[in-house]
Amino acid sequence: MGAMNDVLVWSATAVAVAVALAGLASTLARRRIGLVHLAGAAVLEVLLVVQAVVAGVALAGGERPPETATFLGYLGGVVLLPVAGVLWSRTEPSRWAGTVLAVASLVTAVMVWRLVQLWEAPGV
Repeated sequence: MGAMNDVLVWSATAVAVAVALAGLASTLARRRIGLVHLAGAAVLEVLLVVQAVVAGVALAGGERPPETATFLGYLGGVVLLPVAGVLWSRTEPSRWAGTVLAVASLVTAVMVWRLVQLWEAPGV
């Protein structure tokens, strides 16, 4: 099994999209984010941390993507992004808090798939 577990990748993508949709819904409803948003972001964060551990174990076992430094940068960033999105959205006093969380979630989904590309890239 490679570092980028298919179940974790697809699960993180689905949760990220769900959190983004919830964020956009709260923006359209002119409401701030609530417990549903926070719970979704927490589930997303757990999936990302588990994926990071799986990738770390693979790296420790000698597996390496062709661009290891870039992979590690994305891996660190993707784990921090949902936390940053939640923190920013919680301090946003307007209805745009949901949009902040939605953007962070969608960027997270894109970064997860970029990690897959980096891991599966052909060797140099």
